[in-house]
Amino acid sequence: MSQHFPEGGSLNLPDIQAKQLAHWATESVFDQSIRQEGAPFVFYEGPPSANGMPGIHHVMGRAIKDLVCRYKSMKGFKVERRAGWDTHGLPVELGVEKALGITKEDIGKSISIADYNAACRKAVMQYTDVWNKLTEQMGYWVDMEKPYVTYDSKYIETVWWLLGQLNKKDLIYKGYTIQPYSPKAGTGLSSHELTSQVATATSWTCLPRPCSRWSAIPFLVNPAGGIPTSWHGPPPRGPCLQTPH
Repeated sequence: MSQHFPEGGSLNLPDIQAKQLAHWATESVFDQSIRQEGAPFVFYEGPPSANGMPGIHHVMGRAIKDLVCRYKSMKGFKVERRAGWDTHGLPVELGVEKALGITKEDIGKSISIADYNAACRKAVMQYTDVWNKLTEQMGYWVDMEKPYVTYDSKYIETVWWLLGQLNKKDLIYKGYTIQPYSPKAGTGLSSHELTSQVATATSWTCLPRPCSRWSAIPFLVNPAGGIPTSWHGPPPRGPCLQTPH
């Protein structure tokens, strides 16, 4: 066979992967693929949660992202890919509180807010090495050296600035909706948190926000769990109550 196409013998995918990754690293292929000319194609990865282990669904999603970015590069665009870390969320707080043996009421008392925040910042990045290894092994080209992190003040202030701009353009409105709320954690819950292990760690209830067309519903406080419940039971427009254990 031609020397340009040497035979590799039996198919050994792990060996092929290792050789290909080594070639990309030695030749800085990713860096060379980023054109210095051409119109920019901006890509900021929707950041994974750094305090959780990666799964096959992350590999599938990233494969599609990588496909789009490589395609745009081949079409002549300058595609700088920025990785990111999602560092917000109730799971981080619950994990730190469990490790420290504290509750929300202890923050500012037995532990300072600064120390609590520092513990959260440390805990939330505990699996970054695993994520970095997965990123390399699957051949996903993204800048992991300069990622954006959602707990950085610059990021947070940018989000607030964007919301301010939307408000100035009258693109934000006030509405009413039923939201899941955790009395134990003292905060609202996202849809993702409701379907994760967070819901089993915090009792929660859906509380209706005030609206003038609703009739008054008498509430009592459950002494055992401190959860508001309807005296007459939940009517269709009243609160829905669940207490996972």
